[in-house]
Amino acid sequence: LRRRLGGRPCAVAAGLLGAAAAALALYSALPEPASAEGEAVTMLLWWEPFGRQRHLPDCRQRYNISGCRLSADRSRFGEAQAVLFHHRDLARHGAEGLPRGSPPRPPRQRWVWMNFESPSHSPGLRGLAGVFNWTMSYRRDSDVFVPYGYLYVPPAPRLFVLPRKTRLVAWVISNWNEEHARVRYYRQLKEHLPIDVYGARGLALAEGGLVETVSAYKFYLAFENSQHTDYITEKLWRNAFSASAVPVVLGPRRANYERFIPPDSFIHVDDFPSPRLLATYLKFLDKNKPNYRRYFAWRKKYEVHVTSFWDEHFCKVCEAVRTAGNQIKTVQNLASWFES
Repeated sequence: LRRRLGGRPCAVAAGLLGAAAAALALYSALPEPASAEGEAVTMLLWWEPFGRQRHLPDCRQRYNISGCRLSADRSRFGEAQAVLFHHRDLARHGAEGLPRGSPPRPPRQRWVWMNFESPSHSPGLRGLAGVFNWTMSYRRDSDVFVPYGYLYVPPAPRLFVLPRKTRLVAWVISNWNEEHARVRYYRQLKEHLPIDVYGARGLALAEGGLVETVSAYKFYLAFENSQHTDYITEKLWRNAFSASAVPVVLGPRRANYERFIPPDSFIHVDDFPSPRLLATYLKFLDKNKPNYRRYFAWRKKYEVHVTSFWDEHFCKVCEAVRTAGNQIKTVQNLASWFES
């Protein structure tokens, strides 16, 4: 049926899981213990993300990463081996919010640019050429790569039990914008099958929260707010995968998703020439249990890790600084790289 609809074949060969293994192997379940070599490092948060104060984690206790001292105390600027700058706060304060004057910047101190928004929602990039030494983002080619989630092979296989499915398609959206491609696609898709919308413009989530609500649905619309390289967010990892719903994705191209997840773990809107034909395929899967369950075959091998904001990010960059050695580089054209 899927081939007749102009999309990819419904049954993807099991061997393709092996093809994805190389990419999936990039992500271990949790970081390995930090090397015993090297001194402990102090990492300074110049701004706590979005101005919200939080208790900074013990990296050894949380992630088995030793030798990291995290601080938001700017008086420690002169002793910090690295300073972390969150882009949304940098854009709000402007370049004048960067450290300047006394005390002077230590010569081997690394400045790390951190951003987990897409280029479409990252203003002020043009004025940051030559400012930072490292990048940390969801992009795989960042100096410190921290995706929104990843798959890993657990130490021992776990039995996967598919929750009981009583509904068809769900979508949770907080930022409704008629100009976004995801809203335009939704409006066409809903003409051909029922979609339950939750959030500011729809139904209220159940008391148990998003994952519990979505787990009753067969499909989840993991539609990103913009389409950019590697921009695959919690909409896939938490909203769909953690809820055991098959993600219907709108974001980067299928090949980009397949760098991180098996090809038969999701449905891409680009697999079909029109929303009507996608709706026909979803209705076909709804009535054909064996075909639907093929989208969960990968769970025999892999577990889902959803990245914890922001503790995991702080500890990962601290670990990277501690193990990086003394070589210092400069990010010459941040905007050109991030917008590519």
